[in-house]
Amino acid sequence: MRESVSVEDRIAAVLSSILAKRSIERTVSADNNLREIGLTSLDLINLVISIEAEFGVQFPEAEITPTNFRSIRAISILLAALLNQPSGKGS
Repeated sequence: MRESVSVEDRIAAVLSSILAKRSIERTVSADNNLREIGLTSLDLINLVISIEAEFGVQFPEAEITPTNFRSIRAISILLAALLNQPSGKGS
């Protein structure tokens, strides 16, 4: 596995793309509250979809909460938990 780019960096890149489309020019740290930097509910939905596409995963509906998508770090923690779960296929 290549680990040259961290999960948080990949999430930040997806987020930067969404921010650029909204003309929000701001440096975002791993712990910044995404709502406070200007993301709307629709932006957060786009973020969920974009992260699912970037990582080839699907978040369970119950996990798509404001708390889990509050910051890059929160998303990273959720994603790590999801990626470390057994898929249920053949186990």
